[in-house]
Amino acid sequence: MIVRRLPELVTTLFRLVLGLLFAFHGATSIFGILGGARGTGQAIAVGVWPGWWAALIQLVGGLLVMAGLGTRIAALVCSGSMAYAYFVVHQPEGLLPLNNGGELAALFCWSFLLVAVLGPGSWSLDRLLTRRSGALATAGEPATS
Repeated sequence: MIVRRLPELVTTLFRLVLGLLFAFHGATSIFGILGGARGTGQAIAVGVWPGWWAALIQLVGGLLVMAGLGTRIAALVCSGSMAYAYFVVHQPEGLLPLNNGGELAALFCWSFLLVAVLGPGSWSLDRLLTRRSGALATAGEPATS
């Protein structure tokens, strides 16, 4: 019985941890907590492009993915922001992530793309709201009223 539910459990845990780590990155840069932006102990000034906006995506997107609310769209936006970070910030420094410091951006990008494709799983606010609305959604099908 538990073996059949293991993929759902692992998918949910992956989504929770991924969202939490991403939200921490955003909170660090926006509020200057947990070491601040790039370990300086300082917050990024409000509205500064692209750093503050990236941090806002990290905080809000990470929390949404962690909660499983609007998961596919939030994960896609988070994935895109990390692709942007990789190609604009890291890739000009060298082709390979090990040479340009872009390992984390690449991992976040592909991880969020995986969540966008797989969806939030059974244990998410998306699924709870779908059940509450009386929809008979099945895995992979959009909810209908």
